[in-house]
Amino acid sequence: MSSLTISGRHPLSPFGITPKVVILVLILGIGTIPPLLFLIFASVHSFNPDGSFAEMTLAHFHEIFTSRAFFTSLFNSVVYSFGSALLALAIGAAQAWLAERTDAPFRQWLYVTAIISLGIPYVLYIVAWLLFLGKAGSVNQLLAFLFGGTGPYINVNSLGGMIFIEGMLWSPLAFLLLSSVFRNADAAFEEAATMCGASLPATLRHVTFGMAQPALFALALLVFIKASESFEVPALVGLPGGTRVVTTTVYQRLTLDMPPSVGSASALGVLLLVVMAVLLHFYGRLSAQAHRFRTVTGKGFRPRVIRLGRWRYPVTVLIALIPIVVVIIPLVTIIWAALLPFYQPFSIDGLSRLRLTNFIQVLTSPSARGAVFNSLVLGAATATLVTALGAVAGWCVARRVTGGRLIDALAALPLVFPAIVLGLAYLQILVHGVALYGTLLSLILVSAVAYIPYGLRYAQLGVIQIHPELEEAAGIAGAGYPSTFVRVVLPLLVPALISCWLFVFLLAVRAMALVLLLAGPESQVVAVSLFDLWNNGPIGEVAALGFVWTVIMTFFSVAFFVLARRYQLPIG
Repeated sequence: MSSLTISGRHPLSPFGITPKVVILVLILGIGTIPPLLFLIFASVHSFNPDGSFAEMTLAHFHEIFTSRAFFTSLFNSVVYSFGSALLALAIGAAQAWLAERTDAPFRQWLYVTAIISLGIPYVLYIVAWLLFLGKAGSVNQLLAFLFGGTGPYINVNSLGGMIFIEGMLWSPLAFLLLSSVFRNADAAFEEAATMCGASLPATLRHVTFGMAQPALFALALLVFIKASESFEVPALVGLPGGTRVVTTTVYQRLTLDMPPSVGSASALGVLLLVVMAVLLHFYGRLSAQAHRFRTVTGKGFRPRVIRLGRWRYPVTVLIALIPIVVVIIPLVTIIWAALLPFYQPFSIDGLSRLRLTNFIQVLTSPSARGAVFNSLVLGAATATLVTALGAVAGWCVARRVTGGRLIDALAALPLVFPAIVLGLAYLQILVHGVALYGTLLSLILVSAVAYIPYGLRYAQLGVIQIHPELEEAAGIAGAGYPSTFVRVVLPLLVPALISCWLFVFLLAVRAMALVLLLAGPESQVVAVSLFDLWNNGPIGEVAALGFVWTVIMTFFSVAFFVLARRYQLPIG
């Protein structure tokens, strides 16, 4: 009989730990533990002029806690994250309820909006709103025409502007995550409330959204966490207006200080890690309480479509406005900017200046083509590594093999790292240790470490749906672990693994903060190129490159969404 058992124990291995588990633990440990150690080590050391470590000191933490600027940036971070979470939750929840629980016309267009948004690079989305709402943007020009004066009437480079753009960024994902919650809510409770005389607003407030409380709070906390660790919006929107958060303070300590304040930046990174760990702990507890609000049972469950009646036409207007604000305005702004030699707000006069020059420049530029190629390689290689490691790690965790908890902990460790902090930690490793700084390989390895938690989650959920009896039958038939995993488990995991690959691919090619500190001249990717062009280059080339990249990424986002919906896999 085969040595394979559901416990995962190998009879020839000490303590029941198989060599394969040991190898997996070593791989995960090498990828996730050194960044943490290097970050802590750098935070408690001073540095010599040549960048080498000097004596131990707590001066970096003392400097932070006695700095008024730190507490100002911390306050800004909290307000920014809280406001972004509220805005994303409000828009996402309204969209999810309209799409899944009402007879509103054109509600399926909300899904089209969300799918397209998954393919838009973060940097490009931010640039679009900066152009539209900026001092010389269309909105301020229109307000100046209507009310007179020079303005600007709207200052997008403010904390309010940061909250608006970050909330818009996360609202499509909030919608996709909440849509399944409202889709699976039992209508019997709402019908009972209606029979008791409750109005539609009262039913929504006390019953519909009451049953969704764990999901709503968990999602709000998730967006709060993501906004707290975000870098793109604070850097592109906040810094030009003098609004700093903790992540941009880390970046400025490395780029503006001469010599770079690596120790101070590392100390800020350690503090961010602690905050992220606490927030993720509460997020896990909220998610774990979701079972108390289950309403789908075996007793004839059926979702109910609410007839809007006289509210049908106002809701139709709302459904039309959401895609316009979330996707159409940013995309039209980018197309307009890409077709102009020099950016100007929307106008009739501008139509005569529209040209394809910027698109031709981008498509014939070796640097732009190189950035696109590097991004595709980065996304594909990262997704492949994460999916492969995630498949094995997910099986170990789901089947509770000996060492599975350690694998779970190591694979989840990158979640506590904000992207800019993980980039800083690996910057120390690549400068003081492995000589891979500035190479595409380093970007791939760091990205794989950052996204391994997603690979674990997708694979684990896929394995849970596979009954262990299938593996037991293969073991009884004489198949060993490798044969069983390849011939039985992997074929059944294919939908989950493909969705995982596509999701990680989209994450890797859209992210900028993670690779910003690590990319070299020969390893530029589209996200970093857009960031550099926005700061130093023509706006038209930023828009043209970003739009071309958005078209490419939309195909991947559509494929990911179709697979995720078909096989009922998580969106994020």
